[in-house]
Amino acid sequence: MNDADWDRLIKQLRRGDCTPLLGAGACYGRLPTGRELSEHFAARYKYPFTDNANLAHVMQYAALVQNDPTDLKVEVCNYLKQCAKAAFDPLDPHTVLAEFPITTFITTNYDDFMFQALQRCHSGPRTPNVCASTWWDPSGSDAVLEPDHDHPLIYHLHGKWDDPASLVLTEDDYVTYLLNLRDVGDPHGRQLLPIPYPVLEAMTSSPLLFVGYSLQDWNFRVLFRGLIRSIASTRRRRHVSVQLLPRLDSSLDNAERLARDYLKNYYEDLKISIYVGTTAEFFGELLDRNARTPQ
Repeated sequence: MNDADWDRLIKQLRRGDCTPLLGAGACYGRLPTGRELSEHFAARYKYPFTDNANLAHVMQYAALVQNDPTDLKVEVCNYLKQCAKAAFDPLDPHTVLAEFPITTFITTNYDDFMFQALQRCHSGPRTPNVCASTWWDPSGSDAVLEPDHDHPLIYHLHGKWDDPASLVLTEDDYVTYLLNLRDVGDPHGRQLLPIPYPVLEAMTSSPLLFVGYSLQDWNFRVLFRGLIRSIASTRRRRHVSVQLLPRLDSSLDNAERLARDYLKNYYEDLKISIYVGTTAEFFGELLDRNARTPQ
Protein backbone atom coordinates (compact mmCIF):
# COMPACT_ATOMS: atom_id res chain seq x y z
CA MET A 1 0.00 0.00 0.00
CA ASN A 2 1.19 3.51 -0.78
CA ASP A 3 0.17 6.85 0.75
CA ALA A 4 -2.67 7.28 -1.76
CA ASP A 5 -4.09 3.88 -0.75
CA TRP A 6 -3.97 4.86 2.92
CA ASP A 7 -5.54 8.28 2.36
CA ARG A 8 -8.35 6.76 0.32
CA LEU A 9 -9.03 3.99 2.85
CA ILE A 10 -9.15 6.38 5.80
CA LYS A 11 -11.62 8.66 4.00
CA GLN A 12 -13.78 5.67 3.11
CA LEU A 13 -13.75 4.33 6.66
CA ARG A 14 -14.64 7.74 8.12
CA ARG A 15 -17.75 8.00 5.97
CA GLY A 16 -18.64 4.31 6.30
CA ASP A 17 -18.06 3.64 2.61
CA CYS A 18 -16.29 0.33 3.17
CA THR A 19 -17.29 -3.28 3.74
CA PRO A 20 -14.92 -5.33 5.92
CA LEU A 21 -14.62 -9.05 5.25
CA LEU A 22 -13.19 -10.78 8.30
CA GLY A 23 -11.33 -14.08 8.10
CA ALA A 24 -9.68 -16.36 10.64
CA GLY A 25 -6.62 -14.12 11.02
CA ALA A 26 -8.82 -11.38 12.49
CA CYS A 27 -9.18 -13.57 15.60
CA TYR A 28 -5.47 -14.27 16.05
CA GLY A 29 -4.65 -14.49 19.75
CA ARG A 30 -8.29 -14.77 20.78
CA LEU A 31 -9.17 -18.17 19.30
CA PRO A 32 -7.18 -21.24 18.25
CA THR A 33 -5.78 -20.98 14.74
CA GLY A 34 -7.22 -23.27 12.08
CA ARG A 35 -4.16 -25.49 12.45
CA GLU A 36 -4.51 -25.66 16.24
CA LEU A 37 -8.21 -26.45 15.97
CA SER A 38 -7.52 -29.14 13.38
CA GLU A 39 -4.77 -30.77 15.45
CA HIS A 40 -6.95 -30.74 18.57
CA PHE A 41 -9.79 -32.59 16.87
CA ALA A 42 -7.40 -34.87 15.00
CA ALA A 43 -6.14 -36.06 18.38
CA ARG A 44 -9.65 -36.16 19.83
CA TYR A 45 -10.94 -38.44 17.04
CA LYS A 46 -7.67 -40.33 16.39
CA TYR A 47 -7.33 -39.07 12.82
CA PRO A 48 -5.15 -41.72 11.09
CA PHE A 49 -3.63 -39.67 8.26
CA THR A 50 -0.59 -37.37 8.13
CA ASP A 51 -2.40 -34.14 7.14
CA ASN A 52 -3.75 -33.48 10.65
CA ALA A 53 -3.50 -29.70 10.03
CA ASN A 54 -6.08 -29.85 7.21
CA LEU A 55 -9.19 -28.74 9.08
CA ALA A 56 -11.78 -29.71 6.46
CA HIS A 57 -10.27 -33.20 6.07
CA VAL A 58 -10.03 -33.76 9.83
CA MET A 59 -13.60 -32.58 10.39
CA GLN A 60 -14.87 -34.79 7.57
CA TYR A 61 -13.30 -37.78 9.30
CA ALA A 62 -14.58 -36.72 12.73
CA ALA A 63 -18.12 -36.28 11.37
CA LEU A 64 -18.06 -39.85 10.05
CA VAL A 65 -16.77 -41.19 13.37
CA GLN A 66 -19.38 -39.14 15.23
CA ASN A 67 -22.03 -40.25 12.73
CA ASP A 68 -23.79 -36.92 13.20
CA PRO A 69 -22.21 -33.82 11.58
CA THR A 70 -24.41 -31.41 13.52
CA ASP A 71 -23.41 -32.98 16.83
CA LEU A 72 -19.76 -32.49 15.86
CA LYS A 73 -20.48 -28.85 15.06
CA VAL A 74 -22.03 -28.37 18.50
CA GLU A 75 -18.84 -29.78 20.00
CA VAL A 76 -16.65 -27.46 17.89
CA CYS A 77 -18.70 -24.39 18.85
CA ASN A 78 -18.55 -25.26 22.56
CA TYR A 79 -14.79 -25.75 22.33
CA LEU A 80 -14.28 -22.41 20.57
CA LYS A 81 -16.43 -20.58 23.11
CA GLN A 82 -14.38 -22.09 25.94
CA CYS A 83 -11.13 -20.96 24.26
CA ALA A 84 -12.32 -17.45 23.38
CA LYS A 85 -10.38 -14.59 24.96
CA ALA A 86 -11.59 -11.06 25.61
CA ALA A 87 -10.43 -8.19 23.39
CA PHE A 88 -7.90 -6.40 25.58
CA ASP A 89 -5.71 -5.31 22.68
CA PRO A 90 -6.67 -1.83 21.35
CA LEU A 91 -5.45 -3.05 17.92
CA ASP A 92 -8.02 -5.85 17.85
CA PRO A 93 -9.55 -5.58 14.34
CA HIS A 94 -13.15 -5.78 15.60
CA THR A 95 -12.54 -3.05 18.19
CA VAL A 96 -10.99 -0.68 15.66
CA LEU A 97 -13.55 -1.25 12.91
CA ALA A 98 -16.52 -0.86 15.26
CA GLU A 99 -15.62 2.80 15.82
CA PHE A 100 -16.16 3.71 12.16
CA PRO A 101 -19.72 4.33 10.81
CA ILE A 102 -19.70 1.10 8.77
CA THR A 103 -23.12 -0.45 8.32
CA THR A 104 -22.29 -3.94 6.99
CA PHE A 105 -19.70 -6.37 8.31
CA ILE A 106 -19.17 -9.71 6.59
CA THR A 107 -17.29 -12.62 8.09
CA THR A 108 -16.43 -16.23 7.40
CA ASN A 109 -15.75 -16.73 11.13
CA TYR A 110 -18.16 -18.37 13.53
CA ASP A 111 -17.57 -16.11 16.56
CA ASP A 112 -19.53 -13.12 17.89
CA PHE A 113 -16.53 -10.80 18.32
CA MET A 114 -17.85 -8.17 15.90
CA PHE A 115 -21.18 -8.12 17.74
CA GLN A 116 -19.42 -7.58 21.07
CA ALA A 117 -17.23 -4.79 19.64
CA LEU A 118 -20.21 -2.89 18.24
CA GLN A 119 -22.02 -3.07 21.56
CA ARG A 120 -19.09 -1.52 23.44
CA CYS A 121 -18.32 1.33 21.00
CA HIS A 122 -16.71 4.34 22.68
CA SER A 123 -18.90 6.60 20.56
CA GLY A 124 -22.01 4.84 21.89
CA PRO A 125 -23.25 1.25 21.66
CA ARG A 126 -24.77 0.06 18.41
CA THR A 127 -27.33 -2.73 18.12
CA PRO A 128 -26.38 -4.99 15.23
CA ASN A 129 -28.57 -7.46 13.37
CA VAL A 130 -26.81 -10.81 13.00
CA CYS A 131 -27.62 -13.21 10.17
CA ALA A 132 -26.01 -16.28 8.62
CA SER A 133 -26.10 -17.70 5.12
CA THR A 134 -28.37 -20.65 4.51
CA TRP A 135 -25.68 -22.04 2.20
CA TRP A 136 -27.16 -25.54 2.20
CA ASP A 137 -30.41 -24.30 0.61
CA PRO A 138 -29.88 -22.70 -2.84
CA SER A 139 -33.58 -21.91 -3.24
CA GLY A 140 -33.48 -18.58 -1.42
CA SER A 141 -32.48 -16.62 1.65
CA ASP A 142 -34.11 -15.15 4.70
CA ALA A 143 -35.14 -11.51 4.57
CA VAL A 144 -32.51 -9.14 5.97
CA LEU A 145 -33.29 -5.65 7.19
CA GLU A 146 -31.50 -2.78 5.49
CA PRO A 147 -28.67 -1.80 7.84
CA ASP A 148 -28.08 1.68 9.20
CA HIS A 149 -25.61 3.27 11.62
CA ASP A 150 -27.47 2.31 14.79
CA HIS A 151 -28.43 -1.13 13.48
CA PRO A 152 -25.51 -2.42 11.39
CA LEU A 153 -25.58 -5.86 9.82
CA ILE A 154 -23.17 -8.66 10.66
CA TYR A 155 -23.44 -11.41 8.07
CA HIS A 156 -21.82 -14.81 8.58
CA LEU A 157 -21.04 -16.45 5.24
CA HIS A 158 -19.89 -19.73 6.87
CA GLY A 159 -22.29 -19.91 9.81
CA LYS A 160 -22.18 -18.73 13.42
CA TRP A 161 -21.46 -20.52 16.66
CA ASP A 162 -24.88 -19.77 18.18
CA ASP A 163 -26.36 -21.89 15.37
CA PRO A 164 -23.99 -24.87 15.06
CA ALA A 165 -25.90 -26.51 12.21
CA SER A 166 -25.12 -23.45 10.06
CA LEU A 167 -21.34 -24.01 10.13
CA VAL A 168 -19.37 -24.68 6.95
CA LEU A 169 -16.91 -27.09 8.54
CA THR A 170 -16.42 -30.45 6.84
CA GLU A 171 -15.12 -31.16 3.37
CA ASP A 172 -18.66 -32.03 2.28
CA ASP A 173 -19.86 -28.66 3.61
CA TYR A 174 -17.28 -26.79 1.54
CA VAL A 175 -18.16 -28.76 -1.59
CA THR A 176 -21.86 -27.96 -1.13
CA TYR A 177 -21.06 -24.33 -0.41
CA LEU A 178 -18.94 -23.91 -3.53
CA LEU A 179 -21.40 -25.75 -5.76
CA ASN A 180 -24.16 -23.41 -4.64
CA LEU A 181 -21.82 -20.45 -5.11
CA ARG A 182 -20.92 -21.16 -8.72
CA ASP A 183 -23.48 -18.81 -10.26
CA VAL A 184 -23.20 -15.79 -7.98
CA GLY A 185 -23.17 -12.82 -10.31
CA ASP A 186 -24.43 -14.87 -13.24
CA PRO A 187 -25.53 -12.48 -16.05
CA HIS A 188 -28.89 -14.27 -16.27
CA GLY A 189 -29.71 -13.16 -12.76
CA ARG A 190 -29.27 -16.51 -10.99
CA GLN A 191 -27.86 -16.30 -7.48
CA LEU A 192 -27.67 -19.88 -6.31
CA LEU A 193 -25.94 -19.11 -3.06
CA PRO A 194 -28.62 -17.54 -0.88
CA ILE A 195 -26.99 -14.20 -0.07
CA PRO A 196 -29.58 -11.49 0.68
CA TYR A 197 -29.63 -8.39 -1.49
CA PRO A 198 -28.34 -5.94 1.19
CA VAL A 199 -25.28 -8.17 1.62
CA LEU A 200 -24.64 -8.51 -2.10
CA GLU A 201 -25.05 -4.75 -2.45
CA ALA A 202 -22.49 -4.13 0.29
CA MET A 203 -20.07 -6.57 -1.32
CA THR A 204 -20.40 -5.30 -4.86
CA SER A 205 -20.89 -1.52 -4.50
CA SER A 206 -18.44 -0.70 -1.69
CA PRO A 207 -14.67 -1.08 -1.51
CA LEU A 208 -13.81 -4.22 0.45
CA LEU A 209 -11.32 -4.50 3.29
CA PHE A 210 -10.09 -8.09 3.64
CA VAL A 211 -8.73 -8.80 7.12
CA GLY A 212 -7.35 -12.18 8.14
CA TYR A 213 -7.44 -13.94 4.77
CA SER A 214 -4.93 -15.41 2.45
CA LEU A 215 -6.21 -14.53 -0.99
CA GLN A 216 -4.58 -17.76 -2.16
CA ASP A 217 -7.37 -19.71 -0.47
CA TRP A 218 -9.18 -21.25 -3.40
CA ASN A 219 -12.68 -21.18 -1.90
CA PHE A 220 -12.35 -17.47 -1.10
CA ARG A 221 -11.03 -16.73 -4.58
CA VAL A 222 -14.13 -18.40 -6.06
CA LEU A 223 -16.34 -16.12 -3.96
CA PHE A 224 -14.45 -12.96 -4.83
CA ARG A 225 -14.17 -13.67 -8.56
CA GLY A 226 -17.86 -14.54 -8.69
CA LEU A 227 -18.74 -11.17 -7.19
CA ILE A 228 -16.27 -9.19 -9.28
CA ARG A 229 -17.72 -10.75 -12.43
CA SER A 230 -21.10 -9.23 -11.62
CA ILE A 231 -19.80 -5.65 -11.41
CA ALA A 232 -19.52 -3.47 -14.48
CA SER A 233 -15.90 -2.36 -14.94
CA THR A 234 -16.91 1.31 -14.63
CA ARG A 235 -18.32 0.65 -11.13
CA ARG A 236 -15.47 -1.39 -9.71
CA ARG A 237 -13.83 0.02 -6.61
CA ARG A 238 -10.29 -0.49 -5.32
CA HIS A 239 -10.06 -2.92 -2.41
CA VAL A 240 -7.48 -3.54 0.32
CA SER A 241 -6.22 -6.87 1.64
CA VAL A 242 -4.15 -7.41 4.78
CA GLN A 243 -2.13 -10.61 4.61
CA LEU A 244 1.07 -12.31 5.58
CA LEU A 245 3.43 -13.61 2.94
CA PRO A 246 3.12 -17.35 2.31
CA ARG A 247 5.99 -19.54 3.50
CA LEU A 248 9.06 -18.67 1.42
CA ASP A 249 11.85 -20.76 -0.07
CA SER A 250 14.83 -19.80 2.08
CA SER A 251 17.26 -21.03 -0.58
CA LEU A 252 16.37 -18.05 -2.80
CA ASP A 253 18.09 -14.78 -1.92
CA ASN A 254 15.29 -12.69 -3.42
CA ALA A 255 12.33 -14.88 -2.39
CA GLU A 256 10.55 -12.10 -0.47
CA ARG A 257 10.82 -9.60 -3.34
CA LEU A 258 9.56 -12.19 -5.83
CA ALA A 259 6.64 -13.06 -3.53
CA ARG A 260 5.68 -9.41 -3.04
CA ASP A 261 5.88 -8.73 -6.78
CA TYR A 262 3.72 -11.77 -7.47
CA LEU A 263 1.01 -10.71 -5.02
CA LYS A 264 1.01 -7.13 -6.30
CA ASN A 265 0.85 -8.10 -9.98
CA TYR A 266 -1.68 -10.89 -9.57
CA TYR A 267 -4.18 -8.88 -7.56
CA GLU A 268 -3.70 -5.61 -9.40
CA ASP A 269 -5.98 -6.99 -12.10
CA LEU A 270 -8.68 -7.35 -9.42
CA LYS A 271 -7.96 -3.81 -8.14
CA ILE A 272 -6.73 -5.02 -4.75
CA SER A 273 -4.01 -3.11 -2.90
CA ILE A 274 -1.98 -5.45 -0.69
CA TYR A 275 -0.71 -4.67 2.81
CA VAL A 276 1.90 -7.28 3.72
CA GLY A 277 2.10 -7.71 7.50
CA THR A 278 0.14 -8.75 10.56
CA THR A 279 -3.29 -7.41 11.44
CA ALA A 280 -1.76 -5.69 14.50
CA GLU A 281 0.79 -3.90 12.30
CA PHE A 282 -1.92 -2.85 9.87
CA PHE A 283 -4.34 -1.50 12.46
CA GLY A 284 -1.53 0.19 14.35
CA GLU A 285 -0.56 2.10 11.23
CA LEU A 286 -4.23 2.76 10.41
CA LEU A 287 -4.88 4.36 13.80
CA ASP A 288 -1.68 6.40 13.55
CA ARG A 289 -2.49 7.69 10.08
CA ASN A 290 -6.10 8.35 11.02
CA ALA A 291 -4.97 10.49 13.99
CA ARG A 292 -2.63 12.48 11.73
CA THR A 293 -5.11 12.97 8.87
CA PRO A 294 -7.20 16.18 9.10
CA GLN A 295 -10.94 15.68 9.40
